Amino acid sequence: MIEHQPLSAQAFQILVALAGGDQHGYGIMQDVAARTGGKVQLSAGTLYGAIQRLLEQGFIAELAGGEGGGLLARRRVYRLTPSGRRAARAEAARLAELLEQARHYGLAPERG
Repeated sequence: MIEHQPLSAQAFQILVALAGGDQHGYGIMQDVAARTGGKVQLSAGTLYGAIQRLLEQGFIAELAGGEGGGLLARRRVYRLTPSGRRAARAEAARLAELLEQARHYGLAPERG
């Protein structure tokens, strides 16, 4: 397995959100909040700081504005890149391994 730097929780959430399809920033914020039952809520500053780092790492790409006219055409839309998908998969595997270690020591519930 190729070693990678762990992703921040915010970066991982963004990559997971984009794994479902292209989204603009507000859509990512809504996706993360909905998927986590409101336990994770990304502020605009946190979101766009993480997006900038993910763009620099090549894990996501910025697309031209949304289709049609109006506000959606002016919004920045983001897409998960192949390297971003690999990074998200590697992070999910790392987290799964940590969870198994915690289960071994009785710190996490066993699989149902």
